[in-house]
Amino acid sequence: MSTFNSSIPFPTAFVFGTAAASAQIEGAAFVDGKGESIWDHFSRIPGKVHDGDTLDVACDHYHRFDEDFALMASLGIRHYRLSIAWPRIYPQGDSVLNQAGLDFYHRLFASMARHGITPWVTLFHWDLPQALEDGGGWASRHTVDAFAVYARTVVQAFSGVVKHWITLNEIRCFTWLAYGIGSKAPGRKEGAAVVNQTVHHALLCHGHGVRAVRELGGPGALVGLTDNCDVGVPVTETPADIAAAKAWFLDRNLHILGAIHGKGYAQAYLEREGAAAPKVQAGDFDLISLPTDFLGLNIYTATYVRAGRNGQPWEALSLPPNYPRADSPWLNLVPQSIYWAPRMCHELYGHASIFITENGCGYNDEPLVNGEVLDLHRRDYLRSHLREVQRAIQDGVPIDGYFLWSFIDNYEWEDGYQRRFGIVHCDYQTLVRTPKLSARYYAEVMRTRTIL
Repeated sequence: MSTFNSSIPFPTAFVFGTAAASAQIEGAAFVDGKGESIWDHFSRIPGKVHDGDTLDVACDHYHRFDEDFALMASLGIRHYRLSIAWPRIYPQGDSVLNQAGLDFYHRLFASMARHGITPWVTLFHWDLPQALEDGGGWASRHTVDAFAVYARTVVQAFSGVVKHWITLNEIRCFTWLAYGIGSKAPGRKEGAAVVNQTVHHALLCHGHGVRAVRELGGPGALVGLTDNCDVGVPVTETPADIAAAKAWFLDRNLHILGAIHGKGYAQAYLEREGAAAPKVQAGDFDLISLPTDFLGLNIYTATYVRAGRNGQPWEALSLPPNYPRADSPWLNLVPQSIYWAPRMCHELYGHASIFITENGCGYNDEPLVNGEVLDLHRRDYLRSHLREVQRAIQDGVPIDGYFLWSFIDNYEWEDGYQRRFGIVHCDYQTLVRTPKLSARYYAEVMRTRTIL
């Protein structure tokens, strides 16, 4: 590892951007032919979402996108990661195409072009059409077939304006948390066999997304997956603890990154899951393991790992009750996570281009006082994580870009509108947007390409 020098600027080609997702900001949940999503449905089940908050209005980005892109441009944001709402394109998941949905995104991309903002488009960010869930959702292979049609439709429709594609966002969340734990839509609590099968179907959809971009994306189109891999941070940066963290990382990511790069499920994974292992059809991994151009990583937190004792390969450590964290109870503050995750993906899987597609922090109370929000906790989070990104680059890790989550406060899934991740404050009563202190800070980082 090199001696870190924070005064060295980020590479000239390094991409700085922000991110958001369709379901969380668009609103207009039933406008212009859009079908019901699983989150539209789930949010209306009493007790599932904080305060019974729905996605009906959200930030009303559907009607205010031009205003939002003007604000982005004023802050110097030139790259924006967004997602397409599957139920806007195919309200029932497949069969009948909704032209009004395509027309909306044509208008949106035209506005981005006017404001000099490059789109990075995620095909699926959790808003599965409810009609597909009624037919089994991610547990059904029919969803794979429907996604293949949807992906080809979207890539073909926007190939002239979109050159950066992401197939899926965070497989763990819309499978394990949604079908196993039940905390996210559709809120099912299935056994390991069903959950593992949902993951396999998601991997197949990733492959279909890659194929769609290769065949229909046009010259220069790039495609990758965004994964929220489990991250192990060595307690000390010594050979023994680093080796333990790498072994833990490989084991914890066998079912997604390991399966993609191994062109099949590892024997260790199959033995561990036993009868609950996914059912695989001939040719599945020819699709799943299609080469990609980059890997997207959503990095928020990590587990501390050290060399094992009594013959064990590692020891994953529990955190003390007063360990620092954001208001999201899962978001323990571990800045080194954003150094070690890309480094391990590069060293263990050979990724030659990595983008941090999400990184941010959520807090509940961020009042607007005298026209500003002094979110110094977010500024510190951003600064400390960017230092680790810069350190990784100096150590030869091929991190080519960073997308801050999120551009604006929005619908934070089961936490509703209680939890704010944005660098822009949204008043949910008036829908007035106000850049926070963190937005001004990030604008200066992007302008100077240095950590200030």
